[in-house]
Amino acid sequence: MVDVGAKAETERVATARGRIRVQPATLAAIREGGIAKGDVLSVAQTAAIMAAKKTWDLVPMCHPLLLTGVSVDFRIDEASSLVEMAVTVKTKGKTGVEMEAMTAVAVGLLTVYDMCKAIDRGMEIEAVRLDYKAGGKSGTYRRAETG
Repeated sequence: MVDVGAKAETERVATARGRIRVQPATLAAIREGGIAKGDVLSVAQTAAIMAAKKTWDLVPMCHPLLLTGVSVDFRIDEASSLVEMAVTVKTKGKTGVEMEAMTAVAVGLLTVYDMCKAIDRGMEIEAVRLDYKAGGKSGTYRRAETG
């Protein structure tokens, strides 16, 4: 693990995004509450928050961080039959929260898959990526194309 002891504490934020492509009937069931395991987006939101908090336990070289905020947003795209998830993670510390944001998206989307797999095993998780980060020595990063 990298020694971050000499680094200054700064406000840090990262936003990651990803999506899961599903069958139109699956999307309708998610939207209308027709999934036997429960409210898919609420459970995925909780899973994403839990994953952000446990990233250090899942990714070997990550530092344990005191997170000051995790927000999860969903967008349903009817035309493309997909659910997009965005997670923003914040902290004040010596290292960034990019891994926490990306882990949260990955686990949140895996949760959607788990909850819907009984009716749609062909779902595809796509494009998990960092869209934005700010804070720290390396400054701000913003993905040029977020499609």
